[in-house]
Amino acid sequence: MAAGSFEGQYVWSPAADDRALARACMDVRAGRYLSAHEVLKETRDDFEVRAHRSLVLASVAADSDLAERWLAEEPGAEAALLWARVAMLRALRMADAGDRRQGALARIARSACDRAAKELPEDPTPWVAQLALTRLDRPRDPAPQGLLTAPAGPWYLFAHILRLDAWHREAHHRFLSYFFTRYGGSSSASWDVAAFLSQRAPATSPLRLLPLVALVEDYDPTALLADRTWEQHQWITTATSIHRNWFPRVADYRFTPVLDLSYLAHALFMAKREFEAREVFTAMGPFAARMPWSAFGDPAEQLSRARRSCGLPVPHGS
Repeated sequence: MAAGSFEGQYVWSPAADDRALARACMDVRAGRYLSAHEVLKETRDDFEVRAHRSLVLASVAADSDLAERWLAEEPGAEAALLWARVAMLRALRMADAGDRRQGALARIARSACDRAAKELPEDPTPWVAQLALTRLDRPRDPAPQGLLTAPAGPWYLFAHILRLDAWHREAHHRFLSYFFTRYGGSSSASWDVAAFLSQRAPATSPLRLLPLVALVEDYDPTALLADRTWEQHQWITTATSIHRNWFPRVADYRFTPVLDLSYLAHALFMAKREFEAREVFTAMGPFAARMPWSAFGDPAEQLSRARRSCGLPVPHGS
């Protein structure tokens, strides 16, 4: 993985430097699914990439009938997976909009996830899509020992996913989001779960970033000295530890993990560790993610402010 140095404009595409995925997204927009089939089929032994690619493709396909048409014309594991992801996104969007159709769409999505899981039983991705839907019906399984607040949640489904893939990135992020205040959880529960999950993960895992995700989620710009939170010893230690243990592994990734790098760069910048932040920004090249920057204002403006602070170039006019 080599994102290269920054030039020109920010690239906000979630496909980043996965060129095959970017081409498949273009084809999906044009109503073609052959390349989507190809990029998903070749990830049957790489669940992290499979989860990411299927989610990006679904975000492109969700406003068209491509997923339904593909499933009808050429049914199979990949078609079923894209349909499950599309149905999941539609249900979540309706729920976020407060649309009364959310219940019907959620039932469709769960049925689609069940079908995809039967097509390829070893793939955790359909179960992760099911996990994303749990914030709609709020299951209340008892928490395992080791959590201070013992928050109830979809622990049984999460445990099933972990049996398929113990360190699945999206599964952990979806599970953590269940406990966010905006979805009916609480700050104390999300902090507790983020700490519990990150401490279980190896020091070299991107899951160590979960407390930084919870920190951004809990950000309140009206709170006294809110932006100084990242300068506290706890968060400096968290960010620098991730930079020391996980960040060197990024060079071996197939594709640039833009979102994870964005959270790390942001935490280091806010902690006034500009030297380390500069390294992370450089590894990202031109690729950018709207989170966590959008939690603090216009994402492009916030990103440019951070890059300038680190002595890095920004797009003209930013």
